[in-house]
Parts: sequence; structure tokens; C-alpha cells
Amino acid sequence: MSQIRALMLTAAIASAVAIAAAQQPSALDTAAIDRALGTSGQMQGDVYRVGFPRTDLSVAVHGIAIKPGLALGSWAAFRRAGPQAVVHGDLVLTESEINPLLSKLQAGGLQITALHNHLIDETPRLMYMHYWGEGAEGTLAQALRGALGETRTPIGPPAPAGPATDPGFDAGLIQHVLGRTGAVRGGVLALSVPRPEKIMMMGVELPPAMGMATALNFQAAGGGKVAATGDFVMIDDEVNPVAKALRTHGIAVTALHNHMLRGTPTLYFMHFWAEDTAPNVAAGLKAAVDLLAK
Repeated sequence: MSQIRALMLTAAIASAVAIAAAQQPSALDTAAIDRALGTSGQMQGDVYRVGFPRTDLSVAVHGIAIKPGLALGSWAAFRRAGPQAVVHGDLVLTESEINPLLSKLQAGGLQITALHNHLIDETPRLMYMHYWGEGAEGTLAQALRGALGETRTPIGPPAPAGPATDPGFDAGLIQHVLGRTGAVRGGVLALSVPRPEKIMMMGVELPPAMGMATALNFQAAGGGKVAATGDFVMIDDEVNPVAKALRTHGIAVTALHNHMLRGTPTLYFMHFWAEDTAPNVAAGLKAAVDLLAK
């Protein structure tokens, strides 16, 4: 009898292990994403983020030539969600590219979640399309690649990281004032301020790497000044206090809108443009950042 019990216990343990293994989500197939897109990205936690900088565009605001990392970065963020993957992202588009790309997204089973400006006074005029998809990661990536084929977005192996260079402004001062450490790439300092809440869209949790963190980007603007843009991610009660803090410090509010559908909590995204000395821009953004939930 003891031998039978031991065999039964062994079988029960093996069954429990098999069930637990089956319930574990499989790893994200980044190789399938890379093959479909023709380029590669980087893991940020459990999110695989791929960038498509619009290096083909020459965009200026108030005579300042915009670097791709400041406001011209299309991207896709993939994450495993149970038995399938999800993708969320943002595409930088010229006006003529919008509807051909949208039709291709729809044909590939992807959804649009927002379409709007981020900048004002830019030439040429740009629009930004946010999108969502659920399914096998390779299939999602193929649909996205097909849609990008309707644009002039350069797609290819990512450029190798070059040596660190002086961005032409005091990036250390900005980071010190804001109390955040960022990274300088391509002459642009990028800082991120994540929200404290668990953010969901379509029933799937979205980490900060999927566009759910306040983004602050800086580049040299000439004459001892910097240009800064990005967006604040806010709940309802933060919208007007943040807008007031920005305007009090001479920072322009350029857009206020959603990026998501069926999201919880309800979030609003406020884009901005600053053009001043590094200390003044940093102080103004710090006043607004301090109003966000910690």
C-alpha cells in the first residue's frame, strides 16, 4: 500500500508541475519580431521596444532643427499577455501618410487608439498615430511592417551606438534640478517619470516602457538655449495644475488628449514645448513634475 501511495503522490506532483508550467506565459518571441520588422529593439523589463526614428524628415520649430530623438521617434512596444502578445506604440507621420497607413493597420488587425499633433509651429506639419494589437508577436510585427511600408519611415538594422559626445548643453544640470537620471543619445537627453498606479488597457497591464511614463526630452537650441518637448501623463485632477505650472514658467502647452482606449485609470497626455536656458527650462518642468502623483 505504501508503494501505491508513493506512486500516486509522485503522479500528483508531476501533474501539478505540468499544470503550473502550462499556466506560465511563454517568453516573448523577439526573434520573430525582428524577422518581421527587419530591425531589432531592446528589452526593458518584460517589454520589447523597437524604435523607428524618422531620420528621413527635416523638421524645424521656430528655426530649430529637431533631432530625431527629441520628437521624431516612432516606436512599438511588445509584451506577453497570457497566451498571446500585445503591441502598443506611436507613429510619426506626415499628413499624406496617415490614411494609407491606417488602412494597412486595419487590414492587419491592428486598431487605432489616437491620432493628433504633439508639436505646434513645426514645418512640415506632423501627426502622431497611437495603435494597439493583440495576437502572435510575429503576426503583429508583420502587420506593423506592412503599414510602415505606406510611409517613408527608414527601417533597417539599428545604427551602432557611437561614442558619447557633448550634447551642446548642460545635461548634468537638468538632471540635477529634476532629480532624475536620464540618457543622452544622438544629442538628446531623455528623462522618464513613471506613474505609481497599475495602468491597464484592454484588460492588459501596461508598464512605463509602453508609453505610460511622463517623457521629458532636451536638445541644444543655439544661443545658449535648449529646446524641450515630451508629454506629461496625468489623471484628471492633475491636468490644470500642471498646465498652470507650465504656463507660469513660460512653457507652451501644445496638446492635451488621450493615447488609449478602455484604459484604467483614465489618463490624459499633455504635450509641451520649452525654449529657454537650461536652468529656466529645468525649473519650469520641475514645478510641473512635482504636481504628479508619486
